[in-house]
Amino acid sequence: MNRAGNSIFGAALCLVVTAAVPLAASAQSGFRNYRCADGAQFIVGFFQYDSRAHLQLDGKSLTLPKRVALSGSRYQGGGVTLKITKAGVTMLKHAKRPVTTCEQI
Repeated sequence: MNRAGNSIFGAALCLVVTAAVPLAASAQSGFRNYRCADGAQFIVGFFQYDSRAHLQLDGKSLTLPKRVALSGSRYQGGGVTLKITKAGVTMLKHAKRPVTTCEQI
């Protein structure tokens, strides 16, 4: 292949790789919908290179930093605490309400 052919092939390969990057990044993210025993509903998003939990709760967007937990994961901020145990039990505390269990829908 001549020099012009190599640069065209290189440009095409670069374009294909660049186009695939956003797809790979979006495949690493995850959104989950939950319904809680107290009637609350929320959506939480987790992203590969971000240790925080991104919630949509009561019409507001919240970003909860990950906190130290003895078992499972705990995210807390802005008066909201989200806990996910290693067994998969999810609990939410918000708006001065008692802790409630939530299930994924």
